[in-house]
Parts: sequence; C-alpha cells; structure tokens
Amino acid sequence: MSQPTAHDTLINRELGILEFNRRVLAQAEDAATPLLERLRFLCIFSSNMDEFFEIRVAGLKEQIRLNPHHTGPDGLTARQAYKAVAGVAHELVARQYELFNKDVLPALAQQDIRFLRRTHWNPEQADWIRAFFFNELMPVLTPIGLDPAHPFPNVLNKSLNFAVELSGKDAFGRNSNRAVVQAPRSLPRVIRLPAEVAGCEYGFVFLSSILHAHVGELFPGMEVQGCVQFRVTRNSDLFVDEEENKNLREQLQGELPHRHFGNAVRLEVADNCSEEMTDFLLRQFGLGRDDLYQVRGPVNLVRLMAVPDRVDRPDLKFTPFTPGLPPALAREPDLFKAIAAGDILLHHPFQSFQPVIDFIRQAAEDPDVLAIRQTVYRTGTDSELMRHLIAAAQRGKEVTAVVELMARFDEEANINWAEQLEKAGAHVVYGVVGYKTHAKLALVVRRENGRLRRYCHLGTGNYHPRTARLYTDFGLMTCHPDLCQDVNDVFMQLTGLGKAHEHSLLLQSPFSMHPRMMQAIRNETERARAGEKAAIVAKMNALLEPRVIAALYEASQAGVQIDLIVRGVCALKPGIPGLSENIRVRSVIGRLLEHHRIFYFLNGGQEDVWLASADWMDRNFFRRIETGFPLLDPKLKRRVINEGLKPYLKDNTRAWEMQPDGAYRRRSRRGKAFDAQAFLLGLLAAKT
Repeated sequence: MSQPTAHDTLINRELGILEFNRRVLAQAEDAATPLLERLRFLCIFSSNMDEFFEIRVAGLKEQIRLNPHHTGPDGLTARQAYKAVAGVAHELVARQYELFNKDVLPALAQQDIRFLRRTHWNPEQADWIRAFFFNELMPVLTPIGLDPAHPFPNVLNKSLNFAVELSGKDAFGRNSNRAVVQAPRSLPRVIRLPAEVAGCEYGFVFLSSILHAHVGELFPGMEVQGCVQFRVTRNSDLFVDEEENKNLREQLQGELPHRHFGNAVRLEVADNCSEEMTDFLLRQFGLGRDDLYQVRGPVNLVRLMAVPDRVDRPDLKFTPFTPGLPPALAREPDLFKAIAAGDILLHHPFQSFQPVIDFIRQAAEDPDVLAIRQTVYRTGTDSELMRHLIAAAQRGKEVTAVVELMARFDEEANINWAEQLEKAGAHVVYGVVGYKTHAKLALVVRRENGRLRRYCHLGTGNYHPRTARLYTDFGLMTCHPDLCQDVNDVFMQLTGLGKAHEHSLLLQSPFSMHPRMMQAIRNETERARAGEKAAIVAKMNALLEPRVIAALYEASQAGVQIDLIVRGVCALKPGIPGLSENIRVRSVIGRLLEHHRIFYFLNGGQEDVWLASADWMDRNFFRRIETGFPLLDPKLKRRVINEGLKPYLKDNTRAWEMQPDGAYRRRSRRGKAFDAQAFLLGLLAAKT
C-alpha cells in the first residue's frame, strides 16, 4: 500500500486548525447560543488563535527560515502554507470583530450590559474614571520615552501596550516624539463601574479607554498627538536540548522565562494606528504586513473571558447542571468495594469527576493501601488530587508520580507540583526524555485478606478537576488483574529500565498502538473484500497520521463504512469518488469541548471498542507514551457506543460535515432537532 503524500489526498494541518476555529467562531455567530456564551465563544476563539500563532505560525516561520523549499505531506512549502494561513486568519479575525461590534455588543446593551466608550462618557462617569486612573493605574504605570538612552522596550508576549506619539520638549530639553506605555499584567482589562455611575446594572469600561483618555498625565508639558494600543504575539515553543540535558527540570526552569520574549510572529494594533506608527512597530518586531492585524476594538479579547462570570444573568447563559453518579457509586461510597463488585465507567462531565478524586483520597487515607502511582500531565495550579498524593506520601505510603514537565503551557505548574511531591517523600520521575508521557493512569496497591490487590483508573482526559467540568471524557475504574498488571508494567517502564513487551490488554505508544490500529483497519478491509459487513467508527480530537489515512482510504475503496467524528483538524478528505466515498467526517462543537478518543471496529459482529489517551497523530503514535484500553464488560462497551458514538452521529444541531475540499458545512436539520450534548446531559446528569 502506497503512502499518500500528494496535495490531492491530504489537507494542510494549519488550515485545518483554522477551519476548527471557524466552527468555534460560528458558536458566537449563532443567535441560538445564549448571549453571554456568545461573548465567551468570541474570547475562546481569541485564546485559540493566540496559541495557533504562538505554536503553529511560529513553527511555519521557523521552517521558512531553516528549510524554505521543503514540502509537507500536503504538498505545500512552509512559505506557501504561511501565505494561505495568513489569508484565512485575517478573514476570521475581521469576522470576529464584526460580530463583536455589530452583533454582541449591541445585544448586550439591550440587556443593560454596556461597555462604555470614552466618547460617550457623561461628566459623572468621566470624574469616576479619572479618579480611578489616578488612584489605581497611574502609580503602577511606567512610561518609556524612546530616544538613544531609552531603546524600544522588549515587550512581553501578549501584553497590552500603548504607542504614544508626542510633540514638544520635556524637562531635559529632549524632543523625542514617541513613547511606549506598558500595562502591567496585574491590572484588569475591564473595569466595572458602580451602577449609579454607569446608569445601568452592568456598566464596564476598557482599561485601554481609561489609558487613552489620560495618557497625557504621564507626559506633563508634552502634547499627545496620538495613542494606540498594540500587542505582539511571540514564539512560545520551548527549546530543550535532549542531547545535552542532564536535569530536565533545571533546564526547563531556565528556559521558561524566555517564552515571554521569543521571536515576534504577529502584531495586533488598533485600527486608528497611523501608517507611520504601524511601520515603526513592524520594524521594531521584524514583521511584515502579512503579520499585521488591525482591529476595531480591544486588541486582546481573551481578557473579556471573565465578564460572563461577573454578570449575574442566568437567563443569558447555558443552563447549569450537576454531574450525576453511576448507580454503583450512588449505592456504595467505598470505592474499593464498588470497583471490586464490577468495573465502573465514568462519562465526564455529564457524570462527576469527584469519584476520581475520591479514589486517590481514599487510597491516601486507607491504612491497607501500600502504594499509589499516577501520571500527571495537566492538573492545574490548585489541584485537590495533588494534595491527596502529597498527603499519602506524608503518611508513609509509596507514592510515585510520573510528571510530564513538557506539558505545553502547564510546565510551571507541573514543576511546582513535582517539587512539593518530592518534599513530601514521593518518588517523582519525568518519564522518558524525547517522549511526552500523555497516558492517563492511576494505580493503587492494597492489602486485602493477606494478599495484594491492584486497582486502577484509566482515562481519555487529564487529571484536572476544572477541565473535567468542561471536557467530554471517559474514565474506567477496574481491578481486572490483567489490565492492572499492564498498567503496572507501564509504570515500571517509566520509572526503571527494561525492554518493551506486549501487554495482555493494553495498547501503548510508541510500541503497539499504531500497529494494532493499522491491523484493526486492515481487518475491516479484508472482511469487506470477502463480502462481509465492515464498519469503523472513530472519535478523536485530530486525525493527521499519513499511514492511518492511507489505510482508511484503502478500507473505503474496499467498501468499509467509515464514520469519523473529529473535533479539530482532519487531514483526510472524505467523499472523493474512487478514494473515500465511503468515509464521512463530522465535527461537533457545543457548550462542552469534545475530548473523547473512541475507536470502534465491527470485527464480524464482535464490536471491538477501545478508549485511549491518543489521537491518530504522528506525535501520539511515535513521540508520546500513550495508552489505549478495551472495554471488557459488555454493558460498559454498549454504554460507550450508545453514549460516545451514536448520539454524535445523530446530532443535527451542533454537527458540521466535512466536504471533500476541507471546508465544513453545518449539518442540515431533517426532522426533530437532536443535540448530542443536551441528550447526554438529560441522560446522565443529576436530576434536579
């Protein structure tokens, strides 16, 4: 089987990510989305785009610099990809601000939630804001006049800054006509005014508006000719030299501060920025016109993310819900007894993440528990789970934490937890250099009736209580001897030394997961060629690995019916006659972030179902330590099919269907509306 590399069979990864962000932006565009949630989706789009520029666009620029003629699997050079990406990104950002200014802000104003523009402040509002400036802002602002003794400052990644054009001479006779004011990150970007001053219940003013109005106070005796906000996005990928690395944590700690000052990749300025100032800023950051984004409004909409939480209007937000509990746990609070009675499947966030926290808490408190082992990829800066692990170590239990220090943007939090765990007496290891530990595993060893028994938790998502309320994931609690032995073997690999061997049940990257997925796809292909019914259904965050895509194309040509539910980027092109006419690709975007990884193969009616921590991407198969696990209990297998796959194939409200050219079209609604996430909330959340 030949591996497809031509541009007519694979879609560019960066363009695919932008198409995902287009679908996120569509949630803000949808009038059926509650109003404050529309604002939140605008902020989520901004946050996604920040990371896109920090990592993906930064990577393209590095490729242009180092190897400009190399072509990727999609047939594009980095320069060609960047030009295409810049065109789409400018289009999306323009649409975002159009929505913000013409749709969302006016609709909020109709609900008495107003963002007060400085050109519309009445005298009372102007007085309050002036006092706020002198009392709260001016003491922490440092204006920097630009002259030979004051070069252009090295501004922080994604920080809010103001470029000021001046005339006149200062106290020393200097006549520099430019200055920069950096807004400290500790300052809020949106300030709420008292209702009696605002003239409405919720009146907000942008920090940028306050600084614009009073920037002259920072330059006494000078005339302010112009003031514009700007923001620069920098390359935020960290470089760790694996060959020279002696202590990963120390090297990473030394590298983290540089994230704020990497090479510039994007400049955002207000649309009132003069051509002269725009060119000046582009020169300072070594950027071209394609890197410039002029916007009408705040240059950092991410900082508006807090506004919906500061507005007490439940009618303008998604209906809150309380996660439910599986019946087995509702009946039996002792988790070890409950798990011993049968495997337990948790479907987050429709069902509570609390049992996972309780699993570690009970293990930490139980005198019969001897050892706890857990992987830590993302867990947050304030993690109850980590505190229970620390408490277990302090009680003298053998605690082993495999902490992934290279979890992007969580490096600092993970370093802090690693240090605290070590101080408590836990064994802390950082996995294997060159391979991120992305597997989601926890193992407890308990003495029962004079013998040792293992219990484990395996998941598709992180041990992060906050994201567990927002991300859809499955978690399995089991004491199945073979599965627990496999989990134990993975921990032995990560903490010690030894050759890889085949697990009884568990799939593991970088060893067995890719071969087994390829084998399962080929098995369906052979069954279809033999005239049998054959089907594959896979749900994941991203599909990029070329050999898997080639195998899926071959399966389609053999007659295998393939349904792919891919939330984000998908490099495969569906629906092309003679290549992929039997493949359908859909993406579901709703109030919750779809995060499951589920792989279903009909296998002659046996219906093999796997849950995994891995997407079908090169990095997950070959450069990460990942795990996939089968559903052995028939009832739980049926639950995964009925909860994790079928509703998403039926969804005609939040589903988007991928076209052969890589574009997505919202699925047309036929018959009764069906929203998969709403259905699962009704099925699994606690009844109120």
